[in-house]
Amino acid sequence: MPGNSQRKGAVRKRGKGTGNQGNTAGSGGRVRRGLEGKGPTPKAEDRPYHKAYRKRHPDASPISDGKPRGRRHVPGEERVRDRSASKGPGAEWVIGRNPVLEALEAELPVRRAYLMEGAERDSRVSEILKIAAARGITLLQASRSELDRLTNGAVHQGVAIQLPSYEYAHPGDLLADALADQEAPIVVACDSITDPRNLGAIIRSAAAFGACGVIVPERRSAHMTAAAWKTSAGAAARIPVALATNLNRVLREYAEAGFMVVGLAGEGETDISETPGMDGPLLLVVGSEGEGLAQLVRKNCDVLASIPIASEVESLNASVAASVALYEISRARR
Repeated sequence: MPGNSQRKGAVRKRGKGTGNQGNTAGSGGRVRRGLEGKGPTPKAEDRPYHKAYRKRHPDASPISDGKPRGRRHVPGEERVRDRSASKGPGAEWVIGRNPVLEALEAELPVRRAYLMEGAERDSRVSEILKIAAARGITLLQASRSELDRLTNGAVHQGVAIQLPSYEYAHPGDLLADALADQEAPIVVACDSITDPRNLGAIIRSAAAFGACGVIVPERRSAHMTAAAWKTSAGAAARIPVALATNLNRVLREYAEAGFMVVGLAGEGETDISETPGMDGPLLLVVGSEGEGLAQLVRKNCDVLASIPIASEVESLNASVAASVALYEISRARR
């Protein structure tokens, strides 16, 4: 019966009310002891799981009850990881009605094209269907969930195209082909060009001025993404792009093969129009607008050439500088 507990420490209490409430069992002091606390809170730097402790002891592993533990979950960490795992489609995907329409108008190569079942038709979708039919591109039907999965949860507006993987040339093959095809070939190398639109514009200018190919580093460089394809206006399909594991080694190999290696640099003492050796094999190296050419890349250049500009302007966009330099080289050869 209530209030008649025989367990150790139990006490009899009389209920406050009347009727059937009767007596209730006491807590045996558990509630009172629970309210007493466990003493003062340790300082932040003394708590193994606190960031202040980890900052003070970077090599220490969190320990609890004398047993080593793995890294403790930090609130919000899982959400950050989830976001990084769903950044959106990769570089080989073009999604959204306007981007897909622009990509088809620019005649980008298409591996697969998808249209969501029941997608609302508007003028853009109608134009996409028209261009796809003219180019013989089959639009595959996909459910919303399937298209979400293919594009990694990005906002696709019911339409997406997948580009084929770009087939890069080898710098050595590009070198052999350039010397076999022309007596005085021009090749463009990019150093730390991280904007794919700049890369696409450089490829377009290289094709326009008769260059045999473009070289991009494997690391710290833009590659042939959908944005680069689009900005090249189809030139990426007509001119090879080589991927260099080590750009400096490639520069030395081209120099040994007889190429004049010319680096574009704002502080270059030679005017690009007066660069020596422009009538022979030439490798033009273009650096980023902000950082310019890397120090080791500069050392591997035979000449550092500049483009004269007004003193009020600090520098030119990398793709613009490449276009001006290629024009000057082409004009000098004429």
